[in-house]
Amino acid sequence: MISTLLVANRGEIACRIFRTCRALGIATVAVYSDADADTLHVREADTAVRLPGAAPADTYLRGGLVVRAALAAGADAVHPGYGFLSENAGFARAVQDAGLVWVGPPVKAIELMASKTRAKELMAAAGVPLLAPVAPERATADDLPLLLKAAAGGGGRGMRIVRELADLPAELTAATAEATAAFGDGEVFAEPYVERGRHVEVQVMADGHGGVWALGTRDCSLQRRHQKVIEEAPAPGLDDGLRTRLHDAAVAAAQAVGYQGAGTVEFLLAADGRPYFLEMNTRLQVEHPVTEAVHGLDLVALQLRIAEGEPLPAPAPPAPHGHAVEARLYAEDPAHDWQPQTGPLHTLRLPGEPGIRLDTGYTDGDTIGVHYDPMIAKVIAHAPTRTEAVRLLARALERARVHGPVTNRELLVRSLRHPDFLAARLDTGFYDRHLGTLTARPEEDGPRRAALAAALADAAARQHGPGPGPVRLGAWRNISSQPRTKHYRTEPDGTEHEAAYRTTRTGPVPETGERVVATAPDRVTLETGDGLTRHYDIAVHGDTAYVDTATGSYILTALPRFTDPTDRTEPGSLLAPMPGTVVRVAEGLAPGTAVTAGQPLIWLEAMKMEHRILAPASGTLAALHAAPGLQVEVGALLAVVQDAQTAVQAAQTVVQDTQTVVQDVQEEPKP
Repeated sequence: MISTLLVANRGEIACRIFRTCRALGIATVAVYSDADADTLHVREADTAVRLPGAAPADTYLRGGLVVRAALAAGADAVHPGYGFLSENAGFARAVQDAGLVWVGPPVKAIELMASKTRAKELMAAAGVPLLAPVAPERATADDLPLLLKAAAGGGGRGMRIVRELADLPAELTAATAEATAAFGDGEVFAEPYVERGRHVEVQVMADGHGGVWALGTRDCSLQRRHQKVIEEAPAPGLDDGLRTRLHDAAVAAAQAVGYQGAGTVEFLLAADGRPYFLEMNTRLQVEHPVTEAVHGLDLVALQLRIAEGEPLPAPAPPAPHGHAVEARLYAEDPAHDWQPQTGPLHTLRLPGEPGIRLDTGYTDGDTIGVHYDPMIAKVIAHAPTRTEAVRLLARALERARVHGPVTNRELLVRSLRHPDFLAARLDTGFYDRHLGTLTARPEEDGPRRAALAAALADAAARQHGPGPGPVRLGAWRNISSQPRTKHYRTEPDGTEHEAAYRTTRTGPVPETGERVVATAPDRVTLETGDGLTRHYDIAVHGDTAYVDTATGSYILTALPRFTDPTDRTEPGSLLAPMPGTVVRVAEGLAPGTAVTAGQPLIWLEAMKMEHRILAPASGTLAALHAAPGLQVEVGALLAVVQDAQTAVQAAQTVVQDTQTVVQDVQEEPKP
């Protein structure tokens, strides 16, 4: 019987496992890196053990260090969570060799499925349909497009689509580097890329007594960078015959390797409905809550029961009921190449409607750092029908209070309400086709009125100090007829808005025609010209105002009245879009090198993903400040590219500055 469990992971999944442990009376142990010293999973554990360092390779990927931590803390079992070492057979063996209970599948099953190349061979022998692999060194134009995949992991790391044969060597190099950083194994393989395929998977649960459950299907087709964004159960639109075929194939896969515990068999459905085996994940999936909601189960509790040697509680799983949808809330900017965002998370709060579940590794005041995945939380909705579940989730996200870095929250809401999603027209190319529409700037009146509300709240705070409670409109002074103005920039699109109003004895009067109903430092109510009354809730942190309304939220940065003359950047400068580490620069790159527009120059690793810094124009590399291993902050100058026109402008600027200095010296009064 397990009495103390160490979770060899961090963040949301560690907190989620701890929740089940508390319900079962099991003591908990967390491990943490230096970057995670004050995170939620450390605070929630009964005991915590430090893993010195910050990078995954120095901490969470060091199996020997984790095993020693478990022994030092008196744990008798280890749960790997997902990612990191969760599908590492060597780690599972080390846990068992240390006399600890491994909450996962047998080592042999992990070994057979850990390499996707070996797994495909095994599935072919078991009669499971699959895509034929392609040897990258022998690939031809007829094999295109190809999908490169890391053999030892998932989560989108090490995956690349290759549409031009000339791009294959560079993409192989990038995929290998990313796989090595994420999983400690750089093996990469290739297979045909199926255009507009659906990603459908089957959750399995197997015990050590011959029992295997197929716990329905999930659709995980909405993905960015091959990483899932929205998942749901059951997968919509599958006929009974196809659903049965997928269940049978998943059970056959589990039986073929003598599987035990929670696992997921993933399939790709081609446009013609034919299923192909992709891989078997020998661990708990990120999206497991939708299966829990539909079947009324706790999959972590079942994992622990099976690890203790118990059989599944019944020959067949509970019947499904209703529909569940999950959205992953990321700290990222979808409109700018999904760039991850960092910084303090001031507020994370969801409405408490029935049917809504929040799984997160953060709480108010925590900081989202650069070292790990940018997922803040998973929000799950469960309802009797798909339509109700989707509507419930969209509204919960819309009403959520998320104050901190830019997130994908608006993208999630728009995705859930997109006609293709509502009609269950799903495939992995959804964001390739619709990203521009889904990230379009909001209508002008929305952010403009949010800026007005922020300015009025700021004025109310100055009127009687911060704190709740409306300002009596009659208390406003009747001063100069000149309007008061305040300028804001909306994030992340960078548009600027001027909020202008006049003060009168009866209160502020906006220049844009709205009527001010009430103002307070934290809430403003406006009546628009069409007679609609709208409420704006405002929270201010430093120069940033977070404005939440019933139909959307805005991040506004207050701008100074005058531009800082030193706030200038040299034309052609390449700035780091996020904090991270330079992992490589283009071969032969040096000052004086000719570059072409769009050419990758620098590779920056942040939050376990590689990001390419491209040449903004064709020209000459004027300066290079980046080198492999260099850690940089957001906005750091990495390089400068000058085209012919920029070089002329720079020379003209130098001449003008020189002439100005000479003139200043000449005009300086002589003693």
